[in-house]
Amino acid sequence: MADETLTFSLESGDVVIKLRPDLAPGHVARITELAKEGFYDGVVFHRVIPGFMAQGGDPTGTGMGGSDKPDLQAEFNDEPHVRGVCSMARTQAPHSANSQFFICFDDARFLDKQYTVWGQVISGMEHIDALPKGEPPANPGKIVKATVA
Repeated sequence: MADETLTFSLESGDVVIKLRPDLAPGHVARITELAKEGFYDGVVFHRVIPGFMAQGGDPTGTGMGGSDKPDLQAEFNDEPHVRGVCSMARTQAPHSANSQFFICFDDARFLDKQYTVWGQVISGMEHIDALPKGEPPANPGKIVKATVA
């Protein structure tokens, strides 16, 4: 289980993420479950801010949607929000993470211990860097398929 990876196949290539159940077992279980169900397939990166992060995981593409599963209990941890870190998006409420996530382009240490880090990009970060920018982008990049290995 400790070596599980999540692969987001984008139009430009694969992004491989090392899952961190040691940091956030509940969040990793949710993301794995959603990926295996095909939830993330076809979902866009609806908020891509240069120098900050790329956010996706909302089936409506608006930033307001999520899965039909209950929201998760926060699993804030000491892992720093730095380049390639995958963390969970949420509302102002700490226990509101559901299916949306973000991948950091750069250091975003001001998010530390306030958002749940659940993974780290180990290859393909250039495909995240190349995503169309905007809130939302005019032609957003999308996850063609999500697979867990």
